[in-house]
Amino acid sequence: MDPPAAKRSRGCPAGPEERDAGAGAARGRGRPEALLDLSAKRVAESWAFEQVEERFSRVPEPVQKRIVFWSFPRSEREICMYSSLGYQPLEGEQDTRVPFTRGLHLLQSGAVDRVLQVGFHLSGNIREPGGPGEPERLYHVSISFDRCKITSVSCGCDNRDLFYCAHVVALSLYRIRHARQVELRLPISETLSQMNRDQLQKFVQYLISAHHTEVLPTAQRLADEILLLGSEINLVHGAPDPTAGAGIEDANCWHLDEEQIQEQVKQLLSNGGYYGASQQLRSMFSKVREMLRMRDSNGARMLILMTEQFLQDPRLALWRQQGAGMTDKCRQLWDELGALWVCVVLSPHCKPEEQAAWLQLLGKWDKLDVCPLEEGKYSFDGPSLQPTSAPSPGPEEEEEEEEVAATSSRHTVFGRALQAGELHWSDTHLQRILTSDSYSPSLTGNMGGDKPTFDPQGRPLWLGEPFPTACARVDTLRAHGYPRQALRLAGAIVNTLRLQRRHQLESYKQQKKELLQKGSTCITNTEGWVGHPLDPIGCLCRALLEACRLEEEALVLYPDSSPEKRKVAYQHVPVPGSPGESYLALALEVALLGLGQQRALPEGLYAQDKVVRNEEQLLALLEEVDLDERLVQVLRKQAGLLLEGGPFSGFGEVLFRESVPMHTCARYLFTALLPHDPDLAYRLALRAMRLPVLETAFPAGEPHPNPLDSIMSNHFPRWFILGHLETRQCELASTMLTAAKGDPKWLHAVLGSIQQNIHSPALLFKLAQDACKTATPANAPPDTTLLGIALELGLQVMRMTLNTMTWRRREMVRWLVSCATEIGPQALMNIMQNWYSLFTPVEAATIVAVTGTTHATLLRLQLDTPQREELWACARTLALQCAMKDPQNCALPALTLCEKNHAAFEAAYQIVLDAAAGGLGHAHLFTVARYMEHRGLPLRAYKLATLALAQLSIAFNQDSHPAVNDVLWACSLSHSLGRHELSALVPLIIRSIHCAPMLSDILRRWTLSAPGLGPLGARRAAKPLGADRAPLCQLLDAAVAAYIATSHSRLTHISPRHYGDFIEFLGKARETFLLAPDGHLQFARFLENLKQTYKGKKKLMLLVRERFG
Repeated sequence: MDPPAAKRSRGCPAGPEERDAGAGAARGRGRPEALLDLSAKRVAESWAFEQVEERFSRVPEPVQKRIVFWSFPRSEREICMYSSLGYQPLEGEQDTRVPFTRGLHLLQSGAVDRVLQVGFHLSGNIREPGGPGEPERLYHVSISFDRCKITSVSCGCDNRDLFYCAHVVALSLYRIRHARQVELRLPISETLSQMNRDQLQKFVQYLISAHHTEVLPTAQRLADEILLLGSEINLVHGAPDPTAGAGIEDANCWHLDEEQIQEQVKQLLSNGGYYGASQQLRSMFSKVREMLRMRDSNGARMLILMTEQFLQDPRLALWRQQGAGMTDKCRQLWDELGALWVCVVLSPHCKPEEQAAWLQLLGKWDKLDVCPLEEGKYSFDGPSLQPTSAPSPGPEEEEEEEEVAATSSRHTVFGRALQAGELHWSDTHLQRILTSDSYSPSLTGNMGGDKPTFDPQGRPLWLGEPFPTACARVDTLRAHGYPRQALRLAGAIVNTLRLQRRHQLESYKQQKKELLQKGSTCITNTEGWVGHPLDPIGCLCRALLEACRLEEEALVLYPDSSPEKRKVAYQHVPVPGSPGESYLALALEVALLGLGQQRALPEGLYAQDKVVRNEEQLLALLEEVDLDERLVQVLRKQAGLLLEGGPFSGFGEVLFRESVPMHTCARYLFTALLPHDPDLAYRLALRAMRLPVLETAFPAGEPHPNPLDSIMSNHFPRWFILGHLETRQCELASTMLTAAKGDPKWLHAVLGSIQQNIHSPALLFKLAQDACKTATPANAPPDTTLLGIALELGLQVMRMTLNTMTWRRREMVRWLVSCATEIGPQALMNIMQNWYSLFTPVEAATIVAVTGTTHATLLRLQLDTPQREELWACARTLALQCAMKDPQNCALPALTLCEKNHAAFEAAYQIVLDAAAGGLGHAHLFTVARYMEHRGLPLRAYKLATLALAQLSIAFNQDSHPAVNDVLWACSLSHSLGRHELSALVPLIIRSIHCAPMLSDILRRWTLSAPGLGPLGARRAAKPLGADRAPLCQLLDAAVAAYIATSHSRLTHISPRHYGDFIEFLGKARETFLLAPDGHLQFARFLENLKQTYKGKKKLMLLVRERFG
């Protein structure tokens, strides 16, 4: 295949493609180029100089000089390719990190001098300014070249990088731009052949004298060998000449530092966790593609070196040993590596021996245990492009296919490249497609064969191989610099897709009634084109879009280096032979065809992630295209076809259970179509709201097992990205709700779709929040319909999560009350009246009733007095209902809410009393009792305190019981009320409390002052009560008995380290004993009893005697 005219790379700087010295100037003045130069150019490009010398016995010196002159590279494009990093450096670092930019700057600043070309060798000095306070640095640069390629470089800077240093760039650009100013000499062997013996001797001696420290040992060794008659050097005819160019057998390729490439890739892979490392590896892949596009053999050579280092990555063996998958970044790099190898092996112009060598390497790598496998279980022999649709397989056939797939051999990332080795470009029909824009049946007659070669309109088709393989051919043609041929093949593939779709629609129309009655379908595409390892839709789209892209006027080394990335501009480019069609419209059509294809979700987390990522990449391409009227018509037509596509379309009326949802694609289509055809936009987006895998698992309206989160992988082990898909579904719904604001018809349609298709309460709540925010702009009246929808969604979330307590419920309840408030008092009262189906009693009493009656809410509602009273009555009723259902948690809130209404307050109090009989805990009773005291109702507080004490039991060793403070408060309350209340409390205290220190503390508190000095104000006793008289004498006896019992209990298991604590305990006991008239005698008898009973504890009894006698 003849190569097309080369286009200047985007990576190249602004400037002419070719800077021919002399001849270019002559052409610029209108003079034709000399025949000698024309001939010398062709020879210099294609023949090694040795071949010239062998072919012609004598080559005149002027001819030799022109051949040598034209043998240096003439284009700056290759120099740029071999001296640019391929990735955008950090801001402000372009001059320091990009060799080409630095070299250009050195050239322009006059840093190049003493340039000399001797044969096929160029040398020169580069003077580079030093840093502040540093001297100027001088670098000597040498370049060897052959057949317009640089074959080796040497620089005094000892650059260790993938590509040429700035000094090599500066010298090369000098030679290209100022070729006439370079002193040119023939190869040194030609000059030496003109010298006699004396001249030669003088030349050698001067040379040795000038460089004796470097060359003297070598010179002496060579002299000794030459003088030795039988030496090897004397058996060889002639002598080597580094300036004489390459030999016939020498490889003709640009200089590439293989060792540096291997070292760089190894280092980048070891830093694989860093984003920068992945970017640089991708830039190296881009460099390979750039070389392939230039037909540079180093492209494949560089890819081999990179692949070997990838396979030596120590993480591969570790991941395999641990049974763990590789990281996403690493997997993406391997995918790109595999795709590049497909392009290399499928090259339309490589030699058979080159392809055989590549396939041998790939076969060896493919067998390695560490070689990564291709993800997703995509088939290697998928269905070929056919003009008619094949019937869908039945269940039995599907099972057989799965069994065959399971038993098939493993497929590595190199499997598709190996398969590409079986493809060829020699098909006559294919060649005619590639070589002509006007290929039609009239030019060929009947091609024969059993497959059609043209569609009914006479446009060429490409049938007989899988769609991804056909698209891989398009990508390969682009990669190898055949853009026109790639476009022609892409056009034939699009023609085939259109014809296939037409037959699919006809087939569906015949089966439509049966499928709609059945309500489900088997998948027609087990393998999707979006997310496929060969990225067929992306390849096709990029090829079509590239033809429509407007070139920038000023090309720069890094197009994306400006602070604001410029938007890509596209124009309509007509398709030859198809009037009225453009490549831009074809790109849009192909993208939508792939995105809208009904297909099964592939297996594995990475493969599923890749589907999502590939979908987003395609949509990002489409979003760069400005939609004009022509493209809008394409969009409308394709949207209609998607809706009518049946089982072949993801927007069809019936779906396979595990088909990939269309939410992301639908969101793009909805946004693009809305200004032009709202009805079509909504119909398409509403159809796309489905998520079939959830519809099958949970009937409409039913929550899934984990309501506040997306369905986890343990419920659907294959759907690893289900959470992401649900989020995309929510985004589509939110986009529609926002767009439908002010249109009740579509708002209610969207609401119905949301309620039917979205099963995650967390996402429903987000939608409700978004809708409420959209409905209530700051500077405009609210949209009541949208507000009502927000409230309806919120109510649905409340019902779905009523039995699932979570920290988010409180946020949801508060939001619902605020949303109802925005709508009006009736909405607020409705949720209060129907609280039992929406809220727990605690939520209703503590959040709904309270928030709904705050001062801020009442001001927001702007209610008059009767309306306020109605709202308050509703809140009080709600509070009382909650208190009856959950008195433990709702009694106090109910009392608080009802305190301004006597009847409601009495009802709430009665609920508390009834609940106390039904087992309401002492802690809650004490809390309500304290509230009653705080509200100035001490007798009611006392009543509740006695009910709480009746339920309480504090053991002898519970000094720090949580109810201690409540008990002391109850005692203080009874003391303040008077002797009668105190007397009634004493039996309860004795029955409930068995802790001696606590009993003695109560006793002391009651003896400090006379009772009846509390809130009621009347002094009922003139003097403090005595501990030895009723009613406190009973409490004293109980405290003494408690001390005695506790002492015996503690002594049963006491250890020496607790002796001190026990002595202190006895000291407190004595203080209590002494409150009785005969306390001394009682305490003495008690001690004597202890000494007799525990006389074995001699040390303890000794301590007792020392302290108490």
